[in-house]
Amino acid sequence: MDNKPNDLTARNFPSAEEEAHAAEPPSRYGGPESAFRLAFTDTDFLLRDELRPVRMQLELLKPELVQRELGIESTIVIFGSARILSPEAAQARLAEAEAGNDAAATARARTALAMSHYYDEARRFAALVTERSRTLDTPIYVVTGGGPGIMEAGNRGAYEVGGKSIGLNIVLPHEQEPNAYITPALCFQFHYFALRKMHFVMRSIALVCFPGGFGTLDELFETMTLIQTGKSRRRPILLFGRAFWEKLVDFQHLVDTGMISPGDLGLFHYVETAEEAWARLAEHYGFDATPTETGAFAEDI
Repeated sequence: MDNKPNDLTARNFPSAEEEAHAAEPPSRYGGPESAFRLAFTDTDFLLRDELRPVRMQLELLKPELVQRELGIESTIVIFGSARILSPEAAQARLAEAEAGNDAAATARARTALAMSHYYDEARRFAALVTERSRTLDTPIYVVTGGGPGIMEAGNRGAYEVGGKSIGLNIVLPHEQEPNAYITPALCFQFHYFALRKMHFVMRSIALVCFPGGFGTLDELFETMTLIQTGKSRRRPILLFGRAFWEKLVDFQHLVDTGMISPGDLGLFHYVETAEEAWARLAEHYGFDATPTETGAFAEDI
């Protein structure tokens, strides 16, 4: 609604949006070679190498302002492989491989089916966080990298219980398609990995890592380094699947060789189920926990 001329809160100058819509160039200066366009509507200008600092600032500001406007203060980050299939998709792949009498493909499909239980746990954990946090003064929102696999499972779990969730997508040479379960108003896309990583941790109260590859390891170790060095406040880091992580990384070897301190092993905990992960968070933050499926926490490392 337009302000009346005598409104005490009326703008003294037109907004940038108003002038952007009103600034129709004369025909002589409407061509692509013309410099007539307003700087903030000139995409070619904004994409110049010299404008990189401005673009980085915009990538920091856009998700920050949107989340602030929607009242999002606390998040739980779910990391994990984009290649982990849902049990249904994994079962279908195994049936196809067996029908083709391809021994190698069948072996890979069986491994994929075994790993698919992590998809289910990520999905259940996201649903549990979304439902239980509704009783808290500050709701907790699930945030993922926005893609398939474990990321999809996280967004899906929140979606299936009627909750909002966040997806921080990244432009890749092989285009990443946002999964179908992210809340549209919270589905962001990044060019700069560094700015995307900042948004993963800025509001996070916990980092939950499922089995994954280079990207998962990168994000896990960067977060642990920030906490270890005191650059970031201490928060729970939960690793789903002790057997996977202990085979992948020999953390005790880092202690034995003096590369990390024995106390650094307390930076993270192994969990096996969604309930156990929630109980860890409840213990750390003091909100009500529910019994784990096993009846006890996983043993600390």
